[in-house]
Amino acid sequence: MAKITTWRGKTEEEVQKMDFNEFLKLIPSRPRRTLQRGYNVQQKKMLKKVADNHKNIRTQSRDMIIIPSMLGKTIKVYNGKEYLPIIVTIDMLGHRLGEFVLTRKSVTHGSAGLGATRSSKGVSAK
Repeated sequence: MAKITTWRGKTEEEVQKMDFNEFLKLIPSRPRRTLQRGYNVQQKKMLKKVADNHKNIRTQSRDMIIIPSMLGKTIKVYNGKEYLPIIVTIDMLGHRLGEFVLTRKSVTHGSAGLGATRSSKGVSAK
């Protein structure tokens, strides 16, 4: 039997049918205050694309809070170099888009370079 994913005790269908004010009561205070303040111009354009079911939604608005109308959509978020796709799931509600697209790569160290000490040159590069 497949596990049903819920968010705050509600299924995905219930969340999508939920009124916006009811959704605001279920999220923490910081995102709630941000959403109550309203959207900027760039965020309004993105929400219009989400409502019109565009296939290629690209945004640089990393501070946009994920709302129920975005569930199931693929949104490409800018990380400073390229647009990385995110498939919005129910677990992401109330979070910001930028939290799911990292701006820095993890460090991977290679072999010892020029000017390295004698002891580190003896270590195999493989």
